[in-house]
Amino acid sequence: MSSSRSPWSKRSLTAQAMGRVDPITKAVVPPIHVTTTYIRDEDNAYSSGYVYGRPDNATIREAEDVLAMLEEAEAGALLFSSGMAAATAVFQALDPGDHVVASKVMYWALRSWLMTEAVRWGLAVDFVETDNLEALRAAVIPGRTKLVWVETPSNPLWTITDIAAVAEIAHAAGARLAVDSTTASPIHTRPLGLGADIVMHAATKVLNGHSDVVAGALAGAKADPFWARVASIRKMQGAILGPFEAYLLMRGMRTLHVRAAAQAKSALDLAQRFSSHPKVARVLYPGLPQHPGHDIAARQMEGGFGYMLSIQVTGGEAAAIRTAAKVGLWKRATSLGGVESLIEHRASIEGPGTPCPPDLLRLSTGIEDVEDLYRDLDEALRAS
Repeated sequence: MSSSRSPWSKRSLTAQAMGRVDPITKAVVPPIHVTTTYIRDEDNAYSSGYVYGRPDNATIREAEDVLAMLEEAEAGALLFSSGMAAATAVFQALDPGDHVVASKVMYWALRSWLMTEAVRWGLAVDFVETDNLEALRAAVIPGRTKLVWVETPSNPLWTITDIAAVAEIAHAAGARLAVDSTTASPIHTRPLGLGADIVMHAATKVLNGHSDVVAGALAGAKADPFWARVASIRKMQGAILGPFEAYLLMRGMRTLHVRAAAQAKSALDLAQRFSSHPKVARVLYPGLPQHPGHDIAARQMEGGFGYMLSIQVTGGEAAAIRTAAKVGLWKRATSLGGVESLIEHRASIEGPGTPCPPDLLRLSTGIEDVEDLYRDLDEALRAS
C-alpha cells in the first residue's frame, strides 16, 4: 500500500503503521509474530504465503511495507539484521570482476569492508569525491562499472552529492546507483524519486530513533533480477531481522516524522549559533548557506537538512577531545539518529587512513531542549 493509492498522507500512514488492525483481537498495535515454521496445506502447499522463519515473517513484512511506502519503492523493502548486512548484500549481488565506484567519504566500517573483503570477493573498487561530478564521470567505466555507491550527506563531513546527476552518469554507463540515505531519512530525501535504483538505511539510526535496535534496510525502485538476487542473498545467508527488532523498528518509525523534523530544526539552530562561536573554527552542515553543497541540498532535501553536523574545534585535536570529555547533557557515544544527542571524536574512532580531520567532533542532534544542548556544548568548548 502506498500513499498514492490512499487519501491519507505518508505522515498519517506512518503514524498508524499503514492503519492495519489485528483481525482477531482488533488491536491497533500489530502483534509480534515469533513463529519459525508454518502449517502446510493438505496438498503440501503454503496458501498462507509463509514457509519458514529465516526468509520471511509477518511482523517483518509489516515494517517493510511502512518503509516501502515512505520511499515510494516499487520493488518493496527488505529488512536486514544490520546496516552492514544490508549494504554488503548489494555488493555481494555483483559478479566477480565487476567495478564499483563509491564515495570517498562514507561510513567507515563499510569503507573498510570495501577495501578488504570486497576485494577478496573479486570486486574492483575505486573511491572518489562523488560531490565532484567530473571526478565521478572520469572514474565510471562504461560497460564495466556495475554499481555506483553514494552516501549523502556523507558521514562525518556532510558533503552533498547530486543524486539526480549521478544517476544520469551511472545509467549512461550501464551501472546501477545505490544511495546510503541513513543520515537524510526518507522524511528529508527520497533517492528513488531522484533516479537511484536502491536506497539503503542503517535502520539502527533515525528510522528506529531510540538506540535499542540494530537493523538495516534496502528499498528498490524496480523488481528486477538484481533485486531478486539481493533478496535471495538475505534468505540464503540468514541476514533477516528478528521479529521483536522489527516490531521495535516499526514502533520507532511511527514517530519518524515528528522526531526527524524536530531534530533537523535543532541541528540547524546549533549550526547557525556555533558558526560564530570563538572556539569553533568551522561548522559542517548542509543547511548553512556557506556550505559548498547547500544549493544541491536545498533542491533534493525536503523539510530540513538532517540531524547531523560536525564542528572543528579551535585548538586542534587535543582541544576537541577535551571538549567531548567535558559535556554533560551530550553523551559521548558512537551512533546517531536517536532521541538523545551524541558527541564523538571521529578520527580516533576511525583510526589510520580516516578522511576525518583530527579537530572534528561529530554531533547527532536529539530531541532535547536546544537551549540546553547549546549551553552544555558552549560551556565545554570554553572550558577546553
